[in-house]
Amino acid sequence: MDNKNSISKLLPVLFAFFVMGLADLVGIATNYVKQDFGLSDSLANLLPFSLFLWFGLLSLPVGMLTTKLGRKNTVLMSILISILGLGISFVSQQFVTMLIAFALIGIGNTIIQVSLNPLVTNVMSNDRLTSSLTLGQFIKALAAFSGPLIAAMSSSMLGNWRYTFLIFGGISILSAVWLALTPITKEQKSNTGKVSIKSSFTLLQDKTILLFFLAIVFIVGVDVGLNTAIPKFIMERCSIPLEQAGLGTSLYFFARTAGTLIGAVLLTKYSPRTFFLWGMMLAMAALICLLFSNQLWVILAMISMLGLSVANVFSIVFSVALKKMPNHTNEVSGLMIMGVAGGAVFPIIMGLVSDTFGQVAGMSVLVLAFIYLLFTSFKLEK
Repeated sequence: MDNKNSISKLLPVLFAFFVMGLADLVGIATNYVKQDFGLSDSLANLLPFSLFLWFGLLSLPVGMLTTKLGRKNTVLMSILISILGLGISFVSQQFVTMLIAFALIGIGNTIIQVSLNPLVTNVMSNDRLTSSLTLGQFIKALAAFSGPLIAAMSSSMLGNWRYTFLIFGGISILSAVWLALTPITKEQKSNTGKVSIKSSFTLLQDKTILLFFLAIVFIVGVDVGLNTAIPKFIMERCSIPLEQAGLGTSLYFFARTAGTLIGAVLLTKYSPRTFFLWGMMLAMAALICLLFSNQLWVILAMISMLGLSVANVFSIVFSVALKKMPNHTNEVSGLMIMGVAGGAVFPIIMGLVSDTFGQVAGMSVLVLAFIYLLFTSFKLEK
């Protein structure tokens, strides 16, 4: 496959990562829904729970489905389900229907995360896999970064923050059409044996795969936890309204977006282990400083450092796991994406803690996650 042909096929695949970023809308949406319906933290955090729950339930079955339908067809199906969820979110006037809508977005996002990452291997060589996945995460981060901004603009200019769903729905339709019109190289079988949920779970007997699976649980828990907690933390510490505090989430995703772009370059020069290790050390320092900060500029600076630090962890862990078992890419992908269910668990725990002890205590839960991720960084090959 020549370089020009590879790029022409990679572009629509990378653009689909923008649709993958829909999951990050749940952070700012949770804060607006909490405000709209007058909910407590623990009740409002059922929204991310309804979205990320499906990663734990469907990731492995989707891995099997991807083997049967093919990665491209599975990605297209996921986008259509996501568009349906976005449509319901736009017209919904009740909390229950919002939960249903975000469940559909979660189902679509589960499917796309399981199938899209392996699809990159169909258009890029193995030596460029890590940098290509990191670039995909950059595109995904653009969606996450723009979400709170579009919500704030929709609220102030259009009178309803829910127009955010309409805008992202249009982008999702464009992505589906572009990918559908792009021919993708015929896929090879994931392995020579029969793929099943049991055979996928058997891969967890490998200590390295188990280590990476738990790392995904914790990094997604950190990401969703920060996504939902940052506006509430800023509102509590600085006494500013949600429309302004929500921009703290955009700052986090802006830093994460910049981090993925920087990572795509630096990972071609430095080992994933070195990059991962120093990132987690910086993240631990930033989080501890954030928890004890009262000044807005310090809080925003630490949020930026956190975004830069965690930006590439997912792509590093995911790519190393795929390389660990190249003949089981669909099953390994399913296992890793099952770990995204950490995004359902952490907000619930943080919400319960924050309702009782405040936002600082709720965010302190993330310290435990960073400790594990720091431990994982030492286990990567030099």
